[in-house]
Amino acid sequence: MEQAIKILIVEDNVIIADDMQSMLEEIGYEIVDNVIVYEQAEEVLKNNHVDLVLIDIILASDKTGIDLGKHIRDNYNIPFIFVTSNSDRATVENAKSVKPNGYLVKPFEQQDLYTSIEIALSNFDYSTKEGGQELPEGQEKVVSNSVLKDSIFVKKQHLYYRIQFGDIQFIKADNVYLEVNTVDKKFLVRSPLKDYLEKLPKNKFYRAHKSYIVNVDHIDAINSRDIMINNTLIPISKDFKEFIISAMNS
Repeated sequence: MEQAIKILIVEDNVIIADDMQSMLEEIGYEIVDNVIVYEQAEEVLKNNHVDLVLIDIILASDKTGIDLGKHIRDNYNIPFIFVTSNSDRATVENAKSVKPNGYLVKPFEQQDLYTSIEIALSNFDYSTKEGGQELPEGQEKVVSNSVLKDSIFVKKQHLYYRIQFGDIQFIKADNVYLEVNTVDKKFLVRSPLKDYLEKLPKNKFYRAHKSYIVNVDHIDAINSRDIMINNTLIPISKDFKEFIISAMNS
């Protein structure tokens, strides 16, 4: 059973904090706590499992959200997102110094909050141990069971769409872009084919040709030169043909 993502809110405006909590709980996240100052956040992090922190930059304490971001970077291996009314150059430059995993400017909608959180979690490198700290007990289990591990984000216009791996049928390289094909949609992604293949499950996705990655679960037919997926003929290399025929006969 998948576990809810546990979020700590650090926001000194109680009305905004309560509104954020309602939005997040409606989506399905679990709020570990909702605090207003650095010292409270420090205590919550020390005594609870937290997957992600939402931090207002200006807090009702001497220490700012940027100080808290630095504390998280030095002591924990979790992502955090700055949530702030300030988007001036000086604040942004200051915030960049602690490498946040996102930056949300108020006011924002529920969809903005959801997208920022999911992308921060999806892109975070849990394999590193920031500041030499061990991963908190149980964190690896939560990460491996995370709902993010069965999908990938693809940007289209101003939105990031979450696509389940199982819905991707094939990916075609076209100059500097990739065309990600699902059952009913196409998305353009700027990435080398080789790099994109590394983000996909290795037991389902294979490079069938120099210009194609295919999801073997969606192959409908095969001949000596091509495979067919959703009425699309896709050329295959000699190595891939031998691999797929061997897999079919095993």
